[in-house]
Amino acid sequence: MSAIVDSVLENSIARELDIQKGDEILSIDGQRMSDMIDYNFYMKSELVTIELKRKNGEIEEIEIEKDFDEDLGIVFESAVFDKIKPCLNHCIFCFVDQQPKGLRDTLYIKDDDYRLSYLQGTYITLTNLTDKDKERIKRMHLGPFYVSVHTTNPELRVKMLRNPNAGKALDNLQWLRKNKIPFHAQIVLCPGINDGKELERTLSDLAQLKNTVLSTAIVPVGITQFREEKLKRVDAKCAKETIRIASKYKRVCCSDEFFLLAGEPIPKSKYYGNYCQLDDGVGALRLTYDDFKKLELPKSVAKPYKMIFACSYAAKNMLEKVAKKMSKIRNLSVGVQPVKSNYWGEDITVAGLITSDDLVNAVKDVECDVVVIPAVMLRPYSEDFLDGNNLDYVRKKSGKKFFVQQNIYSLKEVVEYIEQI
Repeated sequence: MSAIVDSVLENSIARELDIQKGDEILSIDGQRMSDMIDYNFYMKSELVTIELKRKNGEIEEIEIEKDFDEDLGIVFESAVFDKIKPCLNHCIFCFVDQQPKGLRDTLYIKDDDYRLSYLQGTYITLTNLTDKDKERIKRMHLGPFYVSVHTTNPELRVKMLRNPNAGKALDNLQWLRKNKIPFHAQIVLCPGINDGKELERTLSDLAQLKNTVLSTAIVPVGITQFREEKLKRVDAKCAKETIRIASKYKRVCCSDEFFLLAGEPIPKSKYYGNYCQLDDGVGALRLTYDDFKKLELPKSVAKPYKMIFACSYAAKNMLEKVAKKMSKIRNLSVGVQPVKSNYWGEDITVAGLITSDDLVNAVKDVECDVVVIPAVMLRPYSEDFLDGNNLDYVRKKSGKKFFVQQNIYSLKEVVEYIEQI
């Protein structure tokens, strides 16, 4: 088990103790830890003793006095200190399986770990949940979880996940309800497989679980040019039908892509409730635009300046509305440049999958002073794109200056940047 330090926060206890990147927390009060759940639990004390292994191999025992809920300020390399529970499924729509070789190693990892679902909001299928896992979940009352349901038809779920244990989905969901453990559900919609009547069945079954299901997100299957197995794409007709079916149930939302494909306007904020599944693209466009409308824009900038939003095709229409309003600022011209996905194929329209060369091709011939990109294009806490190149590579290839928008659901940073021109 390895609780390796990745970084230390400023003005933290860990900083005072000179804990550094590469150091390892071996135990807390003599207790070994398997993940951040254990770490957070053992840290709930006013007096703790940590066993620390320095990166030079030296081992220290340190007694720490602190507030009961105070954290040490350590960011670990992983939220799981032992082995991540691997995904045992072979889903017909798995995105990992339709990636080419040569990308970052981490992009080929398929996890199905309830701990990461609880700690980081990743989706799990419950197909590898053991009795020991259930005992711990129940004892510590962990939750909520994020569950990839896809269908509650046992035979169909086995077929979709290509795992004989997948048919037990509803039993596991009922176990969660029995133990008052809430979850968010996800349905990856595959036309001709789990749409239409099968979708009706799934949503009806989930409705029977009542408030245990905090939200249900329906997202379209993503298909790249590297996929060997044939799957149908969600078209306008399918999108409209899915939106219609979903509208009959409470706390069920379609992702933004469905409305774009259907040619329908993005719903008002009320539709999304508490925006429970933003990372799944459910309500991201509405939240970002509504936040922008609340911002106070400057009347002018000091000198003529041209800004370009480099974005996914999914965000194009929303950002064009933003650009139109921003362009009313005197001396400021704002444009939108969607990035075509030559790497993955034109059906991939989300910012998180934009590669460095596709970005270069999109902006290199556009005249502007700065290009705004969302941080989701880059690996967290880095300037690396998923194809291995970094932002410096893009700067040199395109000859452009870039501004990285860290909060992808708010344009406040962009407005603040404009005010400093």
